[in-house]
Amino acid sequence: MMEIDFLTEADRADWETLARGKDAYFQVERGDDDYERTWRRLLDDQRIRGIAARLDGRMVGIAHYVFHASVWYAGKCYLADLFVDAEARRRGVATAVIEWVARDAEKHGFPGLYWNTLKDAPARALYDKVGKLHQGLIHYAYRRDPNQTPTQR
Repeated sequence: MMEIDFLTEADRADWETLARGKDAYFQVERGDDDYERTWRRLLDDQRIRGIAARLDGRMVGIAHYVFHASVWYAGKCYLADLFVDAEARRRGVATAVIEWVARDAEKHGFPGLYWNTLKDAPARALYDKVGKLHQGLIHYAYRRDPNQTPTQR
């Protein structure tokens, strides 16, 4: 049986195992302080949410999402992280998590749910079924020059 609900203090160890698994999968390195800071945000910040998916009582998936304002639309919800343990994949966990997040976002006035993924991510098979691909959309992230001094106003 699958259950999905918000993370609680008692979930810390299982959450961190999955969060570290997600980072290893995407080859992201983080320090212990990063996990602690994120854990506190997931429990203490009303706009940043964390949920766990459990199969037969065992945590097998996590998701982190953020509610935010939008200039042209009603509020938006950004699904920042979604990770399912390899042993639990292809059992409907990710689909159930996305649907759960969408309902929670809608309930709180943030009906626009969106996320990013890598072009060659295996999860795209699922995302192509439950989402709308915006062909031609390119994501940019500002690259700071470490040698440049901040502009003064």
